[in-house]
Formats: sequence, structure tokens, C-alpha cells
Amino acid sequence: MKKLLVLLTLISLLASCLLACEQEDTDSLRVGMDLRFYPFTGMDSTGKPAGLEVDIAKALGDYLGQEVVLINTEFPMLIPALQNGEIDVVIGSMSITEDREKTVDFSKPYLYDKVVALVNKDYAEKNGIDDDLAVEDFFKIKDTRYIGITGSIAVSIPASYGFNVQAVTSEAVAEREIVTGGADVLVGAYTLYGMHHNNKQTTLMYKRAIEASSIGMAVKEGNHQLLDDINSFIDQMESSGLNDQLRQSWDKALGDKLFDPTINLDYYLNLE
Repeated sequence: MKKLLVLLTLISLLASCLLACEQEDTDSLRVGMDLRFYPFTGMDSTGKPAGLEVDIAKALGDYLGQEVVLINTEFPMLIPALQNGEIDVVIGSMSITEDREKTVDFSKPYLYDKVVALVNKDYAEKNGIDDDLAVEDFFKIKDTRYIGITGSIAVSIPASYGFNVQAVTSEAVAEREIVTGGADVLVGAYTLYGMHHNNKQTTLMYKRAIEASSIGMAVKEGNHQLLDDINSFIDQMESSGLNDQLRQSWDKALGDKLFDPTINLDYYLNLE
């Protein structure tokens, strides 16, 4: 009889523990992001998470009534972490693409990233490339040597125009090839501005928007409730005053990052 009572007590304790763990998980929102890309997802001078999308993640947690737990994950591992149940949502400048939509569910866009290009300066001067050149004419220049990170828009966009693209594994390699003349064009987003700033003598920025890439929050396939809640949150970002708070906090940092004070949050909030 005593053994039976002990067994029942252990079962009760185990059930209580499992219930507590389930409640704890419900009370927290595990947000995956790569904290290397300030001022979007990065760290401040003290090593604490800081950035535009960090603030958006915290605001989402407030909206849902959940504590946000930020899980620093390298960008290529964010979708696997979502699929494995290690995180609940990805918030981190992730473009909505057909390939990604095959494996995760995306929210409505909450930001729009403008696709631009870093160009080798000698190549640009030889071919008369500047911001007045139409996008269709930019991609009509024959024998252009494109380079880009495997699986990124730097590969997919030039490939859609019929170009063979040299695929590499890091932005540092791609940057070096553009700087040294080993490649002509690197298509990408805001990180290219920093590359150009560090290599003004050998590179040129083509700032005309090649595409506007829709940025969404990603959840595990089939997590409809969380997706619906996130979409409701995105719908009220402007009316609730959240975007005004983000403008006040991040307009200057965004302009500084792109070395252009005219670029601010509205640049990323609007499709055009």
C-alpha cells in the first residue's frame, strides 16, 4: 500500500511539473534573431540586445502578454531552429521568398528592404553605371560577373535575369571579390552601404531600388493562432503609436548605418 501511495505521489508531482513547464512556455515567446546586424538586430555597447527589430519583438511580447526571450541564432540556422521547436518566431530582416514559404509560415510584411547593388568602381565607370540607369538596363549589361551568398537574393535576383552567379559562403568573401575586381556586382540590402563606406576608392553604390523585399515574421508551419496574433499586431503598429516610438528611437541610427541622413524608418516602412 505504501509503495502504491509513493507511486501515486510521484505521478502527481511529475504531472504538476509538466503542467508548470507548459505554463512557463506559454508565458514566454522565444524569438530567434541574429544579433550581429545593428541597428536592426544587434547589441549595444554593454553587450545587451538592441535594435529596431529587438524593440519590435519586445512590443509584440507586450501585445501578446508574454515575456520575450531573445535567442541569438546565426541567420542560416533560424529556420531550422523554428522547425525544431527551439524558437517560436523569427524576427530578423527575413525576406519572404517562395523557397522559405515552403518550410515556414510568414506574417504580413512589417518592413520592406530595398534591394540595391555594390559595384566594382572600374566596372561601373566602364559601363556608365549610376543611379539614373534604369533597373532593366542595369541587368542588360552583358558578361557581368555577379557574386553572392548561396541561397540569398544576391544569387536569385541576377539568376532570374539569366546570369550565372558565383556563389560564396560569406559576405566578407563577396566584398573582397568586388573590391579587388574578382567580381563586378553584388546585389543585396543595407549591409552593402557599409561595404561601400569602407571601400570608397574601389566601389560604387547603385542605390536605385532593384526590388523591394518584403520582410515578415516567420512561425512554424501550421501555427495559425500565433500567426493570426502577429498579423493583428502588425496591423496596429502605426495606429498604436509604436512606429512613432520606433522613428524617434531609430531614425538617426538607420541613417548613420547607411551613411545617408535622409534614410530613416519610413524608407523601410513603405513599399515604394
